Amino acid sequence: MNSPLLIVDNCLSSVTGVRAVAEDLAERLSATGWPVLLTSCKPGRLSRFFDMLLSAWKWRGKYKIANVVVYSGLAFIWAEAVCWLLRRMRKPYVLTLQGGNLPGFANKWPGRASRLFRSAAVVTTPSRYLLEELSQYCERMLLIPNPVNLDNYRFQLRHRPSPRIVWLRAFHVIYNPALAPRVLSLLASEFPDIHLTMIGPDKGDGSAQATLRTAQELKIEDRINFTGAVPKPDVPERLNQGDIFLNTTNVDNMPVSMLEAMACGLCVVSTNVGGIPYLLNHQQDALLVPPDDAEAMASAVRRILTEPDLAVALSKQGRLKTEQLDWASVIKQWESVLMDLEKSACER
Repeated sequence: MNSPLLIVDNCLSSVTGVRAVAEDLAERLSATGWPVLLTSCKPGRLSRFFDMLLSAWKWRGKYKIANVVVYSGLAFIWAEAVCWLLRRMRKPYVLTLQGGNLPGFANKWPGRASRLFRSAAVVTTPSRYLLEELSQYCERMLLIPNPVNLDNYRFQLRHRPSPRIVWLRAFHVIYNPALAPRVLSLLASEFPDIHLTMIGPDKGDGSAQATLRTAQELKIEDRINFTGAVPKPDVPERLNQGDIFLNTTNVDNMPVSMLEAMACGLCVVSTNVGGIPYLLNHQQDALLVPPDDAEAMASAVRRILTEPDLAVALSKQGRLKTEQLDWASVIKQWESVLMDLEKSACER
């Protein structure tokens, strides 16, 4: 029997409707025979932090190894605290580095980054961007991509895409949601039936209100549908109601939402920030534009709507890209890492 595993991340799908990769990983590992404990689903930041520590302590007799997901900012402190406790209990752990802001944070706090990363038995990251940017703080780092379950995403080749645009992300300042209505406004007169669906939870920093206010000021609020968060099983259907996917973010790593859109065959237009240029190739599987540039993003959308051959190529190549990231292959990588860690723990 495989060793019980503790996974530590922000597992808030029951609260926000946004499912963390760690939640999917826990489900997949459980299905292949790994007993998994998962923390934390507490909605408040402070309560979530204490729940992570308490769970790591009170379940210490129920798991042998751990996986801690690491972000920047306050969440980095949480990871430091949980890993300190794991070391006191002599529990080996894997670190999974996430978040497009992590390189900037590590550059600001290089000593802390090096200490935390080097304390782990294994360090993984889902993107080549983080692998290259953070390699100076950790000699050995494994690339294990964020996966998608392709069986859940019905592919439609976009031969002649309609001006139906989808945005899927949390409403937070780093994702720059207000850029989407600005893009729509630039295209409204040229494409009278253009429509934008914005899907995602409100993170409470005022971004959702600012996005609505922008739409009202531009007099296009009747062309936008704000759905709020939707359950994960409903995402493929919502995506397939559109033909073009906008990723407006100012900071990014390897967004699962964009992979989901590519799996469905939507034509992707994204800002070229963080890990995006490491994942996507301009004019091959997506169109990439500078951040916060409404004119450039509108121009890219216009190309997709007026160049059918381009739309077909982006749709087809986007799907092919995601076929390399299916759970069937990624879960094998995780099992290999965990079995090696399990073996080394037993030899102690």
